[in-house]
Amino acid sequence: MASMRDIKRRKGSITSTQQITKAMKLVSTVKLQHAKEKADSTKPYFDCMYETITGVLSKAGNINHPYLCAGKSKKKAILVITSNKGLAGGINSNIVKTVVNSGIPKEDAVIFAAGRKGKDALARAGYKIAADYSDAMNNVIFNDAADMGRDLLDGFARDEFGEIYLVYTRFKNTVSQSPVMMKLLPVEIETESGNTTDDLTLMNFEPEPEEALQLIIPKYIDSLIYGGLIESVASEHGARMQAMDSATSNAQDMIDDLTLKYNRARQATITQEITEIVAGASAIS
Repeated sequence: MASMRDIKRRKGSITSTQQITKAMKLVSTVKLQHAKEKADSTKPYFDCMYETITGVLSKAGNINHPYLCAGKSKKKAILVITSNKGLAGGINSNIVKTVVNSGIPKEDAVIFAAGRKGKDALARAGYKIAADYSDAMNNVIFNDAADMGRDLLDGFARDEFGEIYLVYTRFKNTVSQSPVMMKLLPVEIETESGNTTDDLTLMNFEPEPEEALQLIIPKYIDSLIYGGLIESVASEHGARMQAMDSATSNAQDMIDDLTLKYNRARQATITQEITEIVAGASAIS
């Protein structure tokens, strides 16, 4: 059985850790409120953007445009969004698992990393890191998303890779976040449910369809990337708040258990001292 000194020392150490996790939980709670408000305010726009583009393309007829056709290269660019800091539950490892289990061979994957945790994990796994946008995760702004989109589109235009994917953590609520892998290019044309291609009314473009898509799709790509960044930040703070709450509760359970052990050890010491006093008194008499 551990001595009273060892138990007291361990209890003090856990108490200090509990104070840290409690403080981190409070900080994450405040950051989550701001990130959640931002995610909630921007999500309808990006959802509408996605539905609008796919709807437009489904009614546009046969358009021959590079953004609608896979490139010749077998390489696939993957923009992976994670956090720069740890202690956020399993959101970063889930993103890495999504990439690893995506079915894309490691030698064909070109990683564009936004977040040091994902970049480091994928680099250790043997993936090629083509670009690092980790600094953008410290303060997400639309210009950073536009820079990422421009780099991806330039590589796609040069046929450095034939497809572009976005992997991020979708923010559902404070306690639920899920990894998502979305194909950005080539844009997939979806028909409306319940309708056939023949039933769809073709859409007229001004200017020509190819020129319109050349202007619209880059903005569409930038918008989806920015939405992924915003949701990933909200997910990070939500996951960290939950992780720190669990850590604080676990620390309290350990403190309660150590307190019980300390009291038992103290009672055993007192009992032993009383027994020795009684035995000494009996020997004298």
